[in-house]
Amino acid sequence: MNRLDDNKIKYLSRILFAIGFIVIWQILYSLKIWPEILFPSPVKVCLAFYKAIFNKGLLPMVLHSLWLLLKGLALGILVAFFLSAFSLSNKLFYSAYDMVVSTFDLIPGIALIPIAILWMGIGDEAIIFMVFHSVVWPLSRSILDGFKEVPKLYVEVGKNIGLTGMRLITGVYLPATLPKIFSGVKVGWARAWRGLISAEMVFGGGSALGIGYFITDRRTNLDIAGILAAILVIIIIGILVEHGVFNTIEKMTLKKWGMIQ
Repeated sequence: MNRLDDNKIKYLSRILFAIGFIVIWQILYSLKIWPEILFPSPVKVCLAFYKAIFNKGLLPMVLHSLWLLLKGLALGILVAFFLSAFSLSNKLFYSAYDMVVSTFDLIPGIALIPIAILWMGIGDEAIIFMVFHSVVWPLSRSILDGFKEVPKLYVEVGKNIGLTGMRLITGVYLPATLPKIFSGVKVGWARAWRGLISAEMVFGGGSALGIGYFITDRRTNLDIAGILAAILVIIIIGILVEHGVFNTIEKMTLKKWGMIQ
């Protein structure tokens, strides 16, 4: 069986799973096990999805949430790269930073929400802080572990051709650890997305609200269909980023270069 057939089977199985899930959902709805207000039908959720996008302003909220996410991700990636790279040139700093990463990586983002509110108030800055926390530590861990796994032969060859300092990092360490870095970015994105939604559900989405605030608002109005519609948006965005962005980048770089299978 060739790779094309494997891909067809993979996508077919996913489509069948989605269809089966919707069928089971509709059957449970038809049995009236739960009140309709608590367990809406798939059709009602689709209608709520349409209304949320076109009538209740969910799309601008989603775009605002994504903009905050990008800001936090960019800041987290820059800080993780800078501090991880600096750790290579200073063993004392490496030991300290490695301990900091191991410690702060264990702290769930939602536990820092009270601190974010007290330090930055209820607004965009607090949400960016939550996203930053969610991405900087797992990415730093991936980079630090990747640096440790770079073969000494690569480093010695780099030094022999005159690479030192930042040139050695960009010319040897970073290319050799690209799979680890890419994996860290994916983990950081997933944690940052969850952290952003959690933060918005607690205190809104700042100046333009956000998708987490929309979920909380729908809960206040006992709109279960609206909540499920917002969750559907979260799932769609996650799938698009995972398969449309990360998988495409992975195929065009790491797989094309033979760094991963």
